[in-house]
Amino acid sequence: MYNFDPKREKDNIIKWIRDWFSENGPKASAVVGLSGGKDSTIVAALLKEALGAERVVGVLMPRGVQPDIEDSKLVADTLGIPAVIVNIGEAADALTESIRSAEFYGGKASDIFPEGSIPITADMKINIPPRIRMSTLYAVAQSLPNGGRVANTCNKSEDYVGYSTKYGDAAGDFSPISDFTVREVLAIGDEFGLPTELVHKTPSDGLSGMSDEDKLGFTYEMLDEYILNGVCPDEEIKKKIDRLHAINLHKLKVIPAYRKG
Repeated sequence: MYNFDPKREKDNIIKWIRDWFSENGPKASAVVGLSGGKDSTIVAALLKEALGAERVVGVLMPRGVQPDIEDSKLVADTLGIPAVIVNIGEAADALTESIRSAEFYGGKASDIFPEGSIPITADMKINIPPRIRMSTLYAVAQSLPNGGRVANTCNKSEDYVGYSTKYGDAAGDFSPISDFTVREVLAIGDEFGLPTELVHKTPSDGLSGMSDEDKLGFTYEMLDEYILNGVCPDEEIKKKIDRLHAINLHKLKVIPAYRKG
């Protein structure tokens, strides 16, 4: 029977973080992007407990105007960790425009793109900001006096169906909660006694205007039940989860490399 002890797991993660930093950055700080959602909030709390507030740096990265930026600030205030705000709006817009106006060399644009230029697709618009945010986190980490290590904040449920941006929020130096489903992450957050409005905030990417569950087409509760117990009463949703898992497995694997014989 499935049994989850959030206190034990919380304590185990904290010890694991300490051990990891002892080996990979004894004096380094942990750098974590603060979105104001459950995952980054709980990871930040784990980091503070493991390393102390003075060795955790939060980074708030709105894309222009972020309606829920106060939630991100509340995380830093609640945990008492220092934070910086880096607005990525202009960078995201500039990169998008540079791609739109790209010059072509060695052939006509229409040889590659029917429109005669690189199309700015919906997927491109969604994935550029997370990749800029990850670049920002590493820039902040490299600016710190004793160096920094970037925390990945993905959970097992999202990883299972590829709900992340490769080399964006899927990147990082260490990953404290990637082996925990959403329901388990929530239990750890409640064990900390963190503000309910942060831990149980409706999850969204903050970019599309939709909740995560609306975009996925099923609830995290359904997904977690399938991951943990292999149970999914809706056959169509089961097929969708299986398909998403199969086509996104590449995000979880180390980059394949040819090895000479």
